[in-house]
Amino acid sequence: MTRHDAVVVGAGPNGLAAANRLVDAGWSVLLLEAQPEVGGAVRSDRELDPDFVHDTFSAFYPLAAASRGLAAFGLEEHGLAWRHAPAVLGHPLPDGRWAVLHRDRQVTARLMEEQHPGDGVAWLDLCAVWDRIGEPLVSALVSSFPPIWPGLSVLARLPGAGGLDLVKTLLTPATELGRRGFGGDGAGLLIAGNAGHADLPLDAPGSGVFGLLLTMLGQTVGFPVPEGGAGRLAQALARRLESRGGEIRCDAEVEHVIVEHGRAVGVVTADGRRYDAGRAVVADVSATHLFGGLVGPAHLPARVTRGMRHFQLDPGTVKVDWALDGPVPWASPPPYDPGTFHVGDSVSEMTEALGQVAAGVIPAKPFLLAGQMTTSDPTRSPAGTESMWAYTHVPQPDQTVRDAGEGGVRGLWDDSDCERFADRVQARIERLAPGFGSRIRARRILGPRELEARNANLVGGAINGGTAQLHQQLFLRPVPGLLGRPETGVRGLYLGSASAHPGGGVHGAPGLNAARAALLHHRLRRFHR
Repeated sequence: MTRHDAVVVGAGPNGLAAANRLVDAGWSVLLLEAQPEVGGAVRSDRELDPDFVHDTFSAFYPLAAASRGLAAFGLEEHGLAWRHAPAVLGHPLPDGRWAVLHRDRQVTARLMEEQHPGDGVAWLDLCAVWDRIGEPLVSALVSSFPPIWPGLSVLARLPGAGGLDLVKTLLTPATELGRRGFGGDGAGLLIAGNAGHADLPLDAPGSGVFGLLLTMLGQTVGFPVPEGGAGRLAQALARRLESRGGEIRCDAEVEHVIVEHGRAVGVVTADGRRYDAGRAVVADVSATHLFGGLVGPAHLPARVTRGMRHFQLDPGTVKVDWALDGPVPWASPPPYDPGTFHVGDSVSEMTEALGQVAAGVIPAKPFLLAGQMTTSDPTRSPAGTESMWAYTHVPQPDQTVRDAGEGGVRGLWDDSDCERFADRVQARIERLAPGFGSRIRARRILGPRELEARNANLVGGAINGGTAQLHQQLFLRPVPGLLGRPETGVRGLYLGSASAHPGGGVHGAPGLNAARAALLHHRLRRFHR
């Protein structure tokens, strides 16, 4: 038996952020990870081809680049270096046009103006509004709930950023937001495509603000990648933690949280070892795991048990990785090579595909999010080649109703299903880049079950810890009874995963919020003694 001030369960980006915050406060911290290496969904590997680095899960990190919490750790001193592609994001269309987001807003505006006169000025006007409101809005969205000080800052800047008209804009669905002030379809494709990173219906309130958030982050900080692979970000966090005395143990799966007299006092791992926590246990694990087994049901408040009966996961994911022996052979090359690109013939087609997923239907024309990693970071593969991936959302394995396509995908997501669906994904790219298939050196498919096997937090391939729809956001996340706070109803136990507010994305906010709550409660306990 060993004893620390805090035990953090799970070494994903949120667990690593929480552990770093606690060790900075002078606590002794033990971080336990079930997998052989740290990172959670921020890892990279060479298993497809030894000459190619592929990001196993996530790849581009605008939220990390914008995160004040992560920036405060000075990760560049621990080996992290950011790289950028020539363009942030591209959206190719069958007619040869591209909607392109460039880090230089003047370039983005010029490209929009060329496609539709007046759209360039409208884009710069939108950027100017974001300049006024963006920073406090992002801070409010990722802060502990309720976000009092960031919220007051948003209110103070609101009149100068458009007042109630801006509020209306933020509530506008993504399908409509790109039409406000724009005559062409470039802005709409960019905003709706970015909204499609979450599982919000594109025609629902809330989708617009999410799409605008990611689009404007791309415009201001870009979609950077860690040089050498996504795992370098997690490794930098781990090195920093260990340099300050924190301890990390991998291959250490936590089987249950020890609760005594209503308080979490430690954990037990699969090998039977007990690790005591004198002050806090922070869980960077899915809410379904924490409240569905790690903590005995007898210890959970009724409001949590009741709320978890209605907890909704986000959809599953199928990710395809390719090692290409040449660049993507676009039928119509983009004006600037993008790191990220989206595949969807129109906003309406994207809306249909994502709507099908929400209805339990496997899309015939899936909306794709894809990455050209060597374009973004030349260290990822030999010169003249491309390390590339694409992923798309699919229904959860137990919620599939039918396949809208002709490939006979059953929704079991065994090897047969994954191969057939990957062919469908690949055909979508081949249509825009004839000859794409002939450049494939190797292909890897990670379906919902394989993703969960590699990271238990990705339940059924859900990458955001729970749906991002409004009924499970803010003070309703993960369940109404917790009021959007990291406290779990069990004293000394804090939820610090993407299942907690503010949800998915590599920004560290759930872990940092959990660490702050643990520190605050410890100070209050000392004060009342």
